[in-house]
Amino acid sequence: MKLILASSSPRRKELLISAGLTPHQILSPDVDETPLKGEKIREYVKRIAILKARAVHSQISDAFVLAADTSVEFGRHILLKAKDKEEAAQMLQWYSGRRHRVYTAVCALCPDGKEACRVVITRISFKRLSDEEIETYLDSNEWEGKAGGYSIQGKAAKFVKFISGSYTNVVGLPLYETDCLLKGLGYRG
Repeated sequence: MKLILASSSPRRKELLISAGLTPHQILSPDVDETPLKGEKIREYVKRIAILKARAVHSQISDAFVLAADTSVEFGRHILLKAKDKEEAAQMLQWYSGRRHRVYTAVCALCPDGKEACRVVITRISFKRLSDEEIETYLDSNEWEGKAGGYSIQGKAAKFVKFISGSYTNVVGLPLYETDCLLKGLGYRG
């Protein structure tokens, strides 16, 4: 049984390997990740994860395909990867002393085309951040390429005052739910 990870995220690959689910191949699907007008975050991450999984499964249909998408919700805003340092700064200022939610949708497809998806939510509260803490974090460039503009497994870990839910979800792939989805579809890696 082959497992293909439909993701360009090195963190997802590392998480899978740490759980003993080493992918046989990694393909980066090319899908439009623009949120639709009025789309809620739960529907958004699920739609993108499904698009990624189906795009790769259409190329290689004799394997299990795993895809995921992670975004952050603050208020009613869907926060994707920060485009630049200014946008990352704005995100960190929003989180300062407040709660936000991290959503990850995981989608798995098996060789016969059967599909299973799950959306996982983790609630996080940041301490109140000083301007200096925000600037130091931004200067590290760790925010680049990260949903919501920060990396919980890095320097931003010290900002987390409270977390409720899956830690690996915030990193980019909720391992418990991923393992359950794959086993439910018959994957024995």
